[in-house]
Amino acid sequence: MRLRTALFSTASALSALALLSACGSASGTGTTSADGPLVGVDYPRSDTDFWNSYIKYTPDYAKQLGLSLKTTNSQNEVAKLTANVQTFISQGVKGVAMAPQDTAAIAPTLDQLKAKKIPVVTVDTRPDNGDVFMVVRADNRAYGEKACKYLGSKLGGKGKVVMLQGGLDSINGRDRTEAFNECMKANYPGITVFGEATNWDGAVAAQKLQTDLTANPDIKGIYMQSSFALAGTLQLLKQRGLLVPPTDPKHVFVVSNDGIPEELKSIADGKIDATVSQPADLYAKYALYYLKAAIDGKTFQPGKTDHDSTIIQVRPGLLEDQLSAPLVTADGGTYDGVPSLKSTDTSLWGNNLG
Repeated sequence: MRLRTALFSTASALSALALLSACGSASGTGTTSADGPLVGVDYPRSDTDFWNSYIKYTPDYAKQLGLSLKTTNSQNEVAKLTANVQTFISQGVKGVAMAPQDTAAIAPTLDQLKAKKIPVVTVDTRPDNGDVFMVVRADNRAYGEKACKYLGSKLGGKGKVVMLQGGLDSINGRDRTEAFNECMKANYPGITVFGEATNWDGAVAAQKLQTDLTANPDIKGIYMQSSFALAGTLQLLKQRGLLVPPTDPKHVFVVSNDGIPEELKSIADGKIDATVSQPADLYAKYALYYLKAAIDGKTFQPGKTDHDSTIIQVRPGLLEDQLSAPLVTADGGTYDGVPSLKSTDTSLWGNNLG
């Protein structure tokens, strides 16, 4: 996801608003009380199924870990994120979790938190600069590679595909885009890729996909870097008579990223073909786990964890816990060496939402 850059000069004004909303009833904001340390979690947005699921999981895991919780919602604006952090500081939090999608603009805020000795865990994205205690995300390059291998296998190494990119000011958008392109070039040189920057905006994605389908009616594959483009893509395919079962020669193979319930249902119904399940539940769990660990003075080293993930050192002093994010398909098959889970697998968080 993406946080649109705004003028930092508005931060002080927004700080007052954030202070009010932190204890109010606005979507994605509030307080959870416990006996343990107080931590702040900023939600980046509440307009997608993925992030709404993350918001749902966070208070439950805070209770399990014995943490008191203050939450805010920066609503895709980096100035609001900056203001919300000021609110957290004024409330005396002992740690902060955030998802800074504009991964360059957040550096001054990270520097301020470091100076105040308040540990930070970033979720879903990795800051371009600045120190954090731990990054909690999945291997986003693997997202692009898994989508590439699936589409390359299904298309037999030939044809045309559209890649609906996220935002290239986000490490996630860059990782997924670069890995997909590199994989296609190395393994499927007979496939032409039309890359379309969308800034994580569903309307932009739909407009660009429509243009591509008009100019290239023989497109046979679509890679959506997030479920933000799901509804628009399905609508366009339906309008063009292309929303047909995989057994129909007119079928366009669609791969998404996120693993939300609607994607899993669409796979089972034959409307899309695959997704990479980004673990909203584990993002919430381990963001808070590492905040508590930081407050308790614990440290970590690169290597395998006890929760099916690997901690890597991104750069000196910056560690990233890369959580498991499996490819999901209708049949649970293996595609050019990439294993997958069935869309009905009960281990997937998207099948376990109440």
